[in-house]
Amino acid sequence: MAVRQDTIWERFLSPVARFFIDEDGLRRYQQSIDWEKESDRFRRADVIIPSYYSSQNFHGIKGGYLTSDAAVTYDPITQYVLPPSESVVRQALIDAVKVKPRRILDLGCGTGTTTLMLKQAFPEAEVIGLDLSPYMLVRAEDKSRTAGLDIVWRHGNAEKTGLSDASFDLVIASLLFHEIPDAVSLAILRESFRLLVTGGQVLIQDGNQKTLRQLEWLNDLFEEPYIREYANGSVEANMGAAGFEAVRTQDVWWINQVTSGIKPITSENIRQYSASSIDTTIDNNNLEELGSPAFGIIA
Repeated sequence: MAVRQDTIWERFLSPVARFFIDEDGLRRYQQSIDWEKESDRFRRADVIIPSYYSSQNFHGIKGGYLTSDAAVTYDPITQYVLPPSESVVRQALIDAVKVKPRRILDLGCGTGTTTLMLKQAFPEAEVIGLDLSPYMLVRAEDKSRTAGLDIVWRHGNAEKTGLSDASFDLVIASLLFHEIPDAVSLAILRESFRLLVTGGQVLIQDGNQKTLRQLEWLNDLFEEPYIREYANGSVEANMGAAGFEAVRTQDVWWINQVTSGIKPITSENIRQYSASSIDTTIDNNNLEELGSPAFGIIA
């Protein structure tokens, strides 16, 4: 699939962004890594790459995120396209956490920027970043190594992670839902519900759906094949359909939003961690007081 040349990004914004980006430095960094060898360390044979992900371009990159080009250029580009700043937008998600997390899962973690922020905000928590692109995970691991942060990076599909029931108390997805079909978003929320302990929290951060519907031209900024489907959908409605309660959305600088939901505590879905069932890369200590790492839910 060829890169579209008629997008606002290709015609106007890309040349401006390139003016501020050290392309020579990025090229040197890219050439310093054996991407195939390093990405093979993350590839899992049981992970099937869905066609909606592999057959589309994202942000004008041929082949989408299944390339080293995407892994190298994602961060430099993203810092210029999230008003008022990338750090402010991502921090809004961190600020929306209402549990005291023991285990955190970042779905579609990409190069791990939000994942690193979560580990910095909750240093005692075990943090796992999961992504379909092993190339993005190579970049994420490099960033966490440089920052001295202990994070587990895992190749996987957010729709079906292969992780155990009730094994996390915080599940997040940042800037993921606008890049997938609405049916996949619902599947990911249902998977998040399965993965969370009762009282656990899900947080979805992405573009503001109301704003995207009102300002059609925003949908043309980048080559995003599913952006209109996302704009016309409702993260809140999908959360409710997945079983979450206390669902609410907070606007973040008008162009972004953070939607939160809580897995309700009922007699039917109370679970305890099981040391024999959880993935071996994730610790499984007993839980404090309420039998859940979400024992510190903040009203």
